Amino acid sequence: MNTQMLYEIIGYAASTLVAISLTMSSILKLRVINLIGASIFTVYGLLIGAYPVAGLNFFIVLIDLYFLYEMRAAKEYFKLLDVRPQNNYFKEFLSHYQPELQKYFPGFEFKPEDQQIIFFVLRNMVPAGLFIGRVAGEDTLEVELDFVIPGYRDFKIGRYLYEKNAAFFLSKGIRRISTRAATEKHSRYLKRMGFLAGRDNQFLLTLAS
Repeated sequence: MNTQMLYEIIGYAASTLVAISLTMSSILKLRVINLIGASIFTVYGLLIGAYPVAGLNFFIVLIDLYFLYEMRAAKEYFKLLDVRPQNNYFKEFLSHYQPELQKYFPGFEFKPEDQQIIFFVLRNMVPAGLFIGRVAGEDTLEVELDFVIPGYRDFKIGRYLYEKNAAFFLSKGIRRISTRAATEKHSRYLKRMGFLAGRDNQFLLTLAS
């Protein structure tokens, strides 16, 4: 492999990463992948002597680093908001995000029941997450839906729900949360939230009191 071909591969790799970053629904993923792509582009520009290309992409690197720092340092507001099945916004939410719901929770169909727990997770006053669970047994909650809208899928809502706000469930006598992973992506999310995998894609989280 000659030097020219190596430089072309580096350039194509950087272009691919920048393009991929623009398809990310998560702002965090967009910034991280864009940072890597712009960094490689900076090196590429220096290697081929295209200093304006290197300078522009180095500036993009600085921008990405700044916003990543801001995202990490920012103190965000989270709150659970109980909602009733008859709520109009709740109905519109389910209708609007139906394609996304079927993508991550194939076959999901909301059916109101007496033992359900339903709430929105507000993130900076935006209803960014919707949780639906059904009480099963004395201390177990079965998750029917744990959905986060695009742009907020950076695990912060999940960590708030299952780690920082576990007292919410404990106050209702719930000590175990069970769910089923319908997709591989959902399975990875559950593992990051502390759920333990069982048989037939079943997962269980035991809350620390």
